[in-house]
Amino acid sequence: MIIDAAELDAAHAYKLLIGSIIPRAVAWVSTVSTEGVANLAPISFFTAVGRKPPMVSITLQPQADGVTLKDTFINIRDTGEFVTNLVTLPQADAMHGSAYGFEPDVDEFEALDLGKEPSEVVRAPRVKDAPISFECVVDRIIPVGDDMVDHVVWGRVVRFHVRDDLYLERGRIDTAALPAVGRLAAEYTLVENVFTTPLDKELLAARHDQRMQRLDGRPADWSPINTREWSPSGEVSVAPGK
Repeated sequence: MIIDAAELDAAHAYKLLIGSIIPRAVAWVSTVSTEGVANLAPISFFTAVGRKPPMVSITLQPQADGVTLKDTFINIRDTGEFVTNLVTLPQADAMHGSAYGFEPDVDEFEALDLGKEPSEVVRAPRVKDAPISFECVVDRIIPVGDDMVDHVVWGRVVRFHVRDDLYLERGRIDTAALPAVGRLAAEYTLVENVFTTPLDKELLAARHDQRMQRLDGRPADWSPINTREWSPSGEVSVAPGK
C-alpha cells in the first residue's frame, strides 16, 4: 500500500501517524490557567529534544472541531509553564478520563479525584502519585501545519521529581520498576518487557506473527477508532464515570 500524503485530510493522516509511530510516550500534562484553575490532559506527541539544558517537546492539536484551542495549550501559552507527569498502570483510567473535554472552569484534578503536589518553580501542580514529573518553562512555541492550528511546544526542564526508590547510582532511573503506559493508535500499552540484542532465533521464531496480548478482554481486532468514542483530536467523548 502506497499512500500519497497530499491526498489525505488531517483525520486520515492522523490515523496513519498514530498507528505507525508506536509505542508513544504519554506526557500527562498539568497546567494552570491565568484564573488559577488546574488542568490535566494526556499528550502522546511527546519526546526529549535537548540535553543542556534538558528540554522536552509536546505537540498539541485543537479540539474536535479542528479550530478551538485546547485548554492545555491556552494555559501553556498564557503562563509559559507546564508539568509533564509519567503515567503508570494504576493511573491509566484517570489519565484516559482526563482526555475528556471538560469546561475551562473545571479543575480536572478535582473532577477525577486526583491528588495534587505543589511544584517548586512553576505554578502548575504535579500529579501526586506520578513516579516522575518534569517542571517545565516554555522555550518556544512553533505553529505547524497548513492551517497553523497545531502547536509544538518546547519546554525547558527546570526541576526533575523522581521517586526516591527509582533513582539509582550515577543518576540512572530504575526503568524496570516502572509499569509505564504508552500510546498505540487509539489504545494503550503496558511496558512490561526489557531486552538487549541479539535475541535467540528460537524466541524470535516463536513470536513470529504473534499479536499483542489484550489486558481488557476485548476481541483481538477491536479498536476505539471504530467507535463513536474516538475523535481525531485525541479527546474522548464520554465523560469519566459514564
